Amino acid sequence: MNELLQYFIVLPFLGFVVSLLIPEKKESSISWLSFGIVFTQLIGLIVFTFFWVLNGSKTLNLDELTVVKTNNYTFFIDFYFDKITAVYLVIGALLTSMISTYSRYYLHREKGYKRFFNTVLFFFFGYNLAILSGNFETLFIGWEIIGISSFLLIAFYRERYLPVKNAFKVYSLYRIGDVGLLLAMWASHHLFHENITFLQLNDYDFVNHHLQSHTFIGFFIALCLAAAAAVKSAQIPFSSWLPRAMEGPTPSSAIFYGSLSVHLGIFLMLRTFPFWEHQTIVRIAIGLMGFATSIIAAMIGKVQSNVKSQIAYGSISQIGLIFIEIALGLDNLALLHFTGNALLRTYQLLVSPSVVSYLIREQFYKFTPTEEKTSRWFSKRFTNSLYLLSLKEFNVENIQSAFLWRPLRALGKSLDFLNLKRVYLIFLPVYISGLIIYLFQETIPIEIINNIPNVFAFFGFVFVLKSFSERKSPFLAWTLIVLSHYWIAMAILFNEKVAVSELLLYLSGITIAGIIGYIALLQLKKLETRILLNQYLGHAYEHPTFSIFFLIAALGVTGFPITTTFIGEDLLFSHIESNQYLLAFLISSCFVVSGIAGIRVYARLFLGPHIKTNHEVSYKSS
Repeated sequence: MNELLQYFIVLPFLGFVVSLLIPEKKESSISWLSFGIVFTQLIGLIVFTFFWVLNGSKTLNLDELTVVKTNNYTFFIDFYFDKITAVYLVIGALLTSMISTYSRYYLHREKGYKRFFNTVLFFFFGYNLAILSGNFETLFIGWEIIGISSFLLIAFYRERYLPVKNAFKVYSLYRIGDVGLLLAMWASHHLFHENITFLQLNDYDFVNHHLQSHTFIGFFIALCLAAAAAVKSAQIPFSSWLPRAMEGPTPSSAIFYGSLSVHLGIFLMLRTFPFWEHQTIVRIAIGLMGFATSIIAAMIGKVQSNVKSQIAYGSISQIGLIFIEIALGLDNLALLHFTGNALLRTYQLLVSPSVVSYLIREQFYKFTPTEEKTSRWFSKRFTNSLYLLSLKEFNVENIQSAFLWRPLRALGKSLDFLNLKRVYLIFLPVYISGLIIYLFQETIPIEIINNIPNVFAFFGFVFVLKSFSERKSPFLAWTLIVLSHYWIAMAILFNEKVAVSELLLYLSGITIAGIIGYIALLQLKKLETRILLNQYLGHAYEHPTFSIFFLIAALGVTGFPITTTFIGEDLLFSHIESNQYLLAFLISSCFVVSGIAGIRVYARLFLGPHIKTNHEVSYKSS
């Protein structure tokens, strides 16, 4: 049965590829293909799970493909199937088939009809890959695909300001969450001295043997995983992004933020539970986070004025309870709770337009003011304070902005003296000096050599900070992103003996995508004369094909799994020592911020209301 697992990945991928080839005008063909692929997957999964249960429900593991292998590192694709996988896959296929049917009529004659179904099939492929993953590397590929699919579906109405702005906010937080997974993967390499599989994580003796002598690393990995799960599942203090994500079409809100994508944090916690189940502090922290989220989200949901936000906060509250159940070790209850919550929220979101129209009619004809109730437990002042806090969503978004985005923008703004000419004047001499130092490093004191990796990683971090805050030249922002990866490569070159082929594997994808993106910027400048990053320009309106072309280049420079850079990132992390926390933090931050900066360049140039006033312009706020 192991060999059959790969077909549950191949089928959605083939469906996505074929959907790209169907002309946009053939709505029926696009929707029927989407439904046919997902429904076939559902039937196949039900039959497969039935025979799997009959055969004793044994855990299945398939080491599918070794992509890169060096002396101390192996990057391989691994598939894994157990009860968690079975529940998530069947529920995912069931709900996606329902959404495909619903969307066929809901989005009829919509301008982005084909684009919507393309993105849903791409998401479905990434979802199946993440759920079937047997190791962190495979999981991270699906994790990234789901992240970019979320961005594209929230920004589905790309000619409007608010959907695009909120899509970028959500993607930025997703990338922050990716730091947790990246650092967990790095630390696990040093803890186990190999690319660990989830099958090995279920071996208590194997895990306990390694944790006994490396307690702190085990604690660090568990916290990183919990942080990644908290971001993906919108737990406190990252809960504000979920209602913002509802700017997309109702069907995408249902499948992403009501049922499947928002429960991926739960999946990560369930999958890695055998690793951290004996770390009492981590279990308490996860339980407290879930409890706080559940209480706060329930209060915020009570005062929301639109139905989508009410459902979003209701879902967050229930997910908080599921985190508590996982912390208590009630995995079966957590799976049952996930199933019920996913089905309920999907139903609520799909019927919400009808419910709102009915309620408006009822209010119009049969409005009766509700009587004010007084509580004998709480004073009126305390109740009013909670009400105001709930209206302001406990200032979660302001706190994020104050401690995360404003400092990043302020640091980037302090580098305004950098322009293209100065960047090259700094980069070329220092980089050449670094290569010379590397060639003659035996003559240089070891204390200096040990600190050089941090210096070069810091240069890379400075470059991406400037790119993130750049508001004028897209050429400067793009160049800084590409050059930051060269600083990272130099940092790793000094850090440990690394083969030239490994660096070439990492830099080849960046270089090709960087050159393609730069040529695309030159062509766009020829077409539009003046392009800046101080506002959304909306050039996808007139150049939709060009928009897709540049998006692929942007994904390439951000390390998305379409180039060798994605493998190279994990490969370079294997050369960072277990005690080099500063270097690991700087490099992972470079990866994350460069990803945000790259998508920001794409969003500013191609999404949002069109800059030309002869085109229709939608209101900034919905």
